[in-house]
Amino acid sequence: MEGNTEYYLIKHTSLMIASLMMMWLVHKVDYRYFAGFFKLALWTSFPLLLITWRYGITVNEASRWMHVPIINKAFQPSDLAQLALISCIANILAKNQPNIGDPKKVFIPILIYSVSICGLIALTNFSGALILLATCMLLMFFGRIPIKYLSLLMVFAMLIISIALLFGQRKETVLGRLNAFSNQKISFQTEQSYIAIATGGIYGKGPGKSTQRNLLPYGYADFIYAILVEEYGLIGGITVMLFYLILLYRGIRITATNAKPYACFLSVGLSFLIGMQALVNMGIAVGLGPVTGLQLPYISMGGTSLLFTGIALGMILSANIGDVDRNIDSFFQQQKNNKMGNAYKNTSQIV
Repeated sequence: MEGNTEYYLIKHTSLMIASLMMMWLVHKVDYRYFAGFFKLALWTSFPLLLITWRYGITVNEASRWMHVPIINKAFQPSDLAQLALISCIANILAKNQPNIGDPKKVFIPILIYSVSICGLIALTNFSGALILLATCMLLMFFGRIPIKYLSLLMVFAMLIISIALLFGQRKETVLGRLNAFSNQKISFQTEQSYIAIATGGIYGKGPGKSTQRNLLPYGYADFIYAILVEEYGLIGGITVMLFYLILLYRGIRITATNAKPYACFLSVGLSFLIGMQALVNMGIAVGLGPVTGLQLPYISMGGTSLLFTGIALGMILSANIGDVDRNIDSFFQQQKNNKMGNAYKNTSQIV
């Protein structure tokens, strides 16, 4: 920005405040409303992902962003699709726990939604599609889906994702990174990440005293964990990792304190999504896997990713709080009574 470095400070601070506000607002909403809203969002995600793939904003040979004319900002539809898919699967699992083995009511809808969304995301973001698929499978395992169905889902999903990779935008990049990792070839980006972590030591160089941030590509996004360890040392790196593990534990712990299935599955699924992405990002920074474009949730610089992470945390909080809107109970009860009344009326007419 021609020397105006305060631009990034102001922009990122504004996004963080906006994300915290979204988290606060969403956690005030009764979690049961999420099922209907995100089902609509799921269907909206299909055309949005296709449009983004063909006509989106291209960055690093991948069209993951869509320009929103009114607010003049870039929007990543995959962030919305992830939340919508997790919410939809959680709702299906919650409503069909007594008939969890029925493939028509449970497995087939989940198979169609998961394979379709993951395949569309894989067109532009292969690693993100794999993380989402793994999250869906963990959530389904948590929801008592039989192993044979999980295996079938894995086969179908990997087939569709492979086809999406073949016709998508990231084929050469993905194959090149996999080949480099399997042959133990260290890229410039990985090398600079190693240097940042190694020179951080136990206590780090201190806040803002990183030297590798001037050399490490995307040290503010994909590889921010390496810069974090360089400035705050091994202690800082472990502390951040523990925070994500605590978040994952708290998200799963709801199953022991809440008897509402949808709240449990929603909290578990979103916690898995955030925690898994964070652990993979940190693992990439230390060389446990090939380089990917995954960001560190709530720490990497970003726009929509910060906002949607705030929404996800708000949904987790709402699910942990429990029922907020009592009117929705009376609404559902009234609908149930109307159905029972109509059934009784029809039976009387038949008699």
